[in-house]
Amino acid sequence: MGQHVAKWQAALQKEGLTPGDRVALMIRNCKEWVIFDQAALGLGLVVVPLYVNDRPENIGYILQNAGVRLLLIEGNEQWQGLTEIHSQLAGLHRILSLTLIENTTLQPHIKQIAAWLPEETCEIQSLESKPDELATIVYTSGTTGRSKGVMLSHANIMWNAQAALKCYAIYPDDRFLSFLPLSHTLERTIGYYLPMIAGANVAYARSIAKLGQDLLYIKPTLLISVPRIFERVYGKIAAKLEQDSSIVQKLFHMAVAIGWKKFEYDQKRKPWSFDLLLWPLLNKLVASKIQKKLGGQLRFAVSGGAALSPKIANTFIGLGIYIQQGYGLTETSPVIAGNRVEDNIPESIGTPLPKVEVKIGKHDELLTRSPCVMMGYWDNKEATQKIIATDGWLHTGDKARIDENNHIFITGRLKEIIVLSTGEKVPPADMEMAIALDNLFEQVMVIGEGKPSLAVLVYLEKNQFKILANKLGLDQNHKNILQDKTLKTALKNRIQKQLHSFPGYAQIHHIEIIPDPWTIENSLITPTLKIRRNAILKRYNTVINSLYLEPLLPL
Repeated sequence: MGQHVAKWQAALQKEGLTPGDRVALMIRNCKEWVIFDQAALGLGLVVVPLYVNDRPENIGYILQNAGVRLLLIEGNEQWQGLTEIHSQLAGLHRILSLTLIENTTLQPHIKQIAAWLPEETCEIQSLESKPDELATIVYTSGTTGRSKGVMLSHANIMWNAQAALKCYAIYPDDRFLSFLPLSHTLERTIGYYLPMIAGANVAYARSIAKLGQDLLYIKPTLLISVPRIFERVYGKIAAKLEQDSSIVQKLFHMAVAIGWKKFEYDQKRKPWSFDLLLWPLLNKLVASKIQKKLGGQLRFAVSGGAALSPKIANTFIGLGIYIQQGYGLTETSPVIAGNRVEDNIPESIGTPLPKVEVKIGKHDELLTRSPCVMMGYWDNKEATQKIIATDGWLHTGDKARIDENNHIFITGRLKEIIVLSTGEKVPPADMEMAIALDNLFEQVMVIGEGKPSLAVLVYLEKNQFKILANKLGLDQNHKNILQDKTLKTALKNRIQKQLHSFPGYAQIHHIEIIPDPWTIENSLITPTLKIRRNAILKRYNTVINSLYLEPLLPL
């Protein structure tokens, strides 16, 4: 790897780049991502990571906003997307491609890596950057408005990785399976820099679609993930369980229950009980089979980037798959807090990393201050001043409470509160998480701002929709099936079941079934799979208005 980095550095130096110049890469997780990053950082260049599936117009904005001089892409498919924003590529001095690009008439500065790299052996270089110098600009995926460029220094990132290593034992024989995009700061810091510091091994998954096969082949000991991956696995388990016999279902639920008791005992929160004697048998019959689907060697997994449902966490933990939920922001390099292996409360996001300060501010907002708080937003002093106070406290935008043992519990999002016309305040994310636990609902968004009652937009999982339609005696291919009252009533009943623990005013009275999923390509979710609420509201404005003209669905 060192020899590869040296060659890339020699080639970069021939491009006339100087320390502080911005260089970008838009490739999937692979060794070339690391080589490019290490080569650039070693020359004092500032790395700007881009999501491979981001919208061309957003990529163009970032390239121009950051003043990027050199861009690395994968090949033809990405180049075709970039031709849509040709005028925004004018500032680029060089475009590099991992594979051969067929038509480059519009851009004479394109070179394939094989022809760009020198043939001779080179010496690796490492300019001594100061700790507080800019290392990278990471553009937030942004659920609203333009992406903002988070400026992180070398010290920000290294301090965060080192602090995390003080909380989690990582060994040279550990193996990570990297599948979150390296453009995501969680994966970059915890799934790349941290294992490099620890001397651990990293394997790159081929794709999310092949993740199941890769888990069996690589047999990772550690996973860094976002909740959506665990939700999908949970959904598949739940769907299969519905088809199994009552005996299998009882064994499964017993394994989860006893496994959870064992976990609570191991955590020293509950006393030993006789039913724990059943665990070795239940582990062999049930839990170990689920563990093997994740490779069978997993010591623990980290979930971050969004809230993970306690029910899902409890299920996996009960099956012997220990998920540690963590919390952070791109603006904090990213980890602020995390559950420890020996102190894991799934409802919590854990305790702060060493020397990370946290406190509760106005409106119950979580504030944090530490050496890993960003330098600020690139070329945006106004936004920087809004999020970081003069005394260094960063406003997370999340509501929280902190218990007597310093465990942090996220209770909501300041700006993601629906206020009904009745004055009741509803946290939509909590309801969406609860509804999505039913594997019929692939995507969910609760709405109702200024309305007398709540409604929901849902996209249904195809196989589960087919099963439900057959059960109801409906033709799923009928052109008006999505407006069928029998179907909507059935969905309402299933949603009500998921929301049984919510207050009476936090119930769904209108349902709209969306025919097509929300994707990054149609600009309705971010590259980190968060829904763009404002964009969805705008897209379905007419549908939503007509929804509230319909009579309430029966309770």
